[in-house]
Amino acid sequence: MDNEHTKQQVRKGLLVYALLTVIAAQELYVADILKTLRGSEFSTQEGTLYPLLSRLRREQLISYRWVESPSGPPRKYYALTPAGNACLKDLDAYWGDINRSIEKLKKGAKG
Repeated sequence: MDNEHTKQQVRKGLLVYALLTVIAAQELYVADILKTLRGSEFSTQEGTLYPLLSRLRREQLISYRWVESPSGPPRKYYALTPAGNACLKDLDAYWGDINRSIEKLKKGAKG
């Protein structure tokens, strides 16, 4: 079995959850999002992030606002919408369910 491939698929599936979590903490510019993710298992590149942000915006989970930049063109700052907050709350609960299920399965496998 290719563990790296499996890990990559899990990471890919959790990237939306990680992104919503990061944006929930504070309104962020793309460079700040990338910087925050860089030190984690969810480190990614602009080529992955921009399409994901566009999808989340179409799904009305995030919004953005333009902010003038002192060092160049205006920047988009992303924030969660009420629907995004509800989605994150649901994902938080689901993540807890998944962890409990895995722990239960581990205990069952030992018995």
